[in-house]
Amino acid sequence: MPNTKSAERRMRNSARKQVHNRAISTRLHTLEKSYLQTVQAGKKEDAARALQLVISAWDKAAKTGTVPKARANRKKSRLALQLTRIK
Repeated sequence: MPNTKSAERRMRNSARKQVHNRAISTRLHTLEKSYLQTVQAGKKEDAARALQLVISAWDKAAKTGTVPKARANRKKSRLALQLTRIK
């Protein structure tokens, strides 16, 4: 348990930030999963729209510091490559 008022406040803030970050990362995984299902189905136009949503979500998560920028860039690149492999 925290010993000081400031430690209590930091604990409350950390818990609130953890919930927020968890929601963002869950949304990222959900969007990515739906995009990959669209790619597997071979629907190129739908996959292109889904890719834009995924890229936007990764950019926003990186901007707020939820995920590192390098990870977001790597994910976006790899997801875009999968779109180009659809025939």
